[in-house]
Amino acid sequence: MNTPQLDNPSRLQLALLTMLVLFSPLAIDIYLPALPQMAETFHVEPTQVKDTITWFLFAMGVGQLFAGPLADKHGRRTVALVGISIYGLSACLAWAAQTIEWMLIARLLQGLGACATSVAAFATVRDLFGPQKSGKMISYLNGAICFIPALAPIFGSWLTQQFGWRSNFSFMAIFAFVVGIILFFNHKETNPTQAPQAFFKLSRYAQVLKNPMFLFHASLCMFAMAVILAYVTSAPGVLMERYGLSMDEFTFWFGINAVFNIIACMTAPKCMERLGTRMTIIIGVVLFNLAGLIMLVLESQQTAFAFMLPIFISSIGFAWVLGAAAGKALAPFGDKAGTAAALLGLFQMSGAGLVVGLTQRLHLSPEMLITLLLWVTAPSLIVLCSKVGHKWHEIRV
Repeated sequence: MNTPQLDNPSRLQLALLTMLVLFSPLAIDIYLPALPQMAETFHVEPTQVKDTITWFLFAMGVGQLFAGPLADKHGRRTVALVGISIYGLSACLAWAAQTIEWMLIARLLQGLGACATSVAAFATVRDLFGPQKSGKMISYLNGAICFIPALAPIFGSWLTQQFGWRSNFSFMAIFAFVVGIILFFNHKETNPTQAPQAFFKLSRYAQVLKNPMFLFHASLCMFAMAVILAYVTSAPGVLMERYGLSMDEFTFWFGINAVFNIIACMTAPKCMERLGTRMTIIIGVVLFNLAGLIMLVLESQQTAFAFMLPIFISSIGFAWVLGAAAGKALAPFGDKAGTAAALLGLFQMSGAGLVVGLTQRLHLSPEMLITLLLWVTAPSLIVLCSKVGHKWHEIRV
């Protein structure tokens, strides 16, 4: 595809791509310190406020099944602008919500908006850099995402203390407005052609879902994401409500965990190069199960460190499992790579949100809930050490 942007993407274009992928983590992490205040405002149980995160992720996962084909048919720029508009308007709706029901509807819509911006960003990367060079840029964008869990809660804590919890959604709306204006005036379409074929073909999705290699690795990604989601939704209640930490102390622990995650994301590619994807996943799963054991052993300590230590370990396992398993889930597919990527996103976002949303109804302690999700990955070791597991990871693409 020959477009003026392909040969020399500008710094502004690269900055725009980075901002587009930040919509999703920003919408999750910035208001975490405010969850207890939101529960008080709406007079609901903490579990119902946590649903604002799971509903967001569910919508973001399901939306990928549609945003990807729409970006191919109507263009990346159009989908990005529509997504930003939905995101900003739904942030305003969340700001004005007077009941938890309206807040959940707002978050559902915001998940759809964030999904569109993310899909448009990664599709644009492929347009600009081509199939051979896009991997490095995608890694850069994923690295940028990792910094949000470290910075957004700190900023969100300050906003909440100074202006109340609704100010977090005001900031999301302002962010959407600014990025939308910049994108509208400074970003041209990178895929102007419209292919004539049908985009929503259920048979393409069915062919991907029939592949056991995809199902196994996508399920691993789902449970790995569920662990992180369970931690994110449980941490405010455990650290601030149970242990009495201030918002600043909460963001301190949250930031430390983000540092562990960033380091793990940087070391995962090296590990895959030296040990291979199968061994990288095995190490990640072993770290998950070790973290679960430590979580149970230290539960009686009732301290922030006792809660966070296994989280640090699981964050390393998360980065190693997610990176290697996602790649192997997509490995068997050529012309269906986009369809497979959309389904993988559905597993990671909607699947993880559904798993956590259901297990939270079991009324387990946060430590037991996280341990359960960590240990669910244990049977995967049997598959990875079998002949089938070896065969899957001998495939070169």
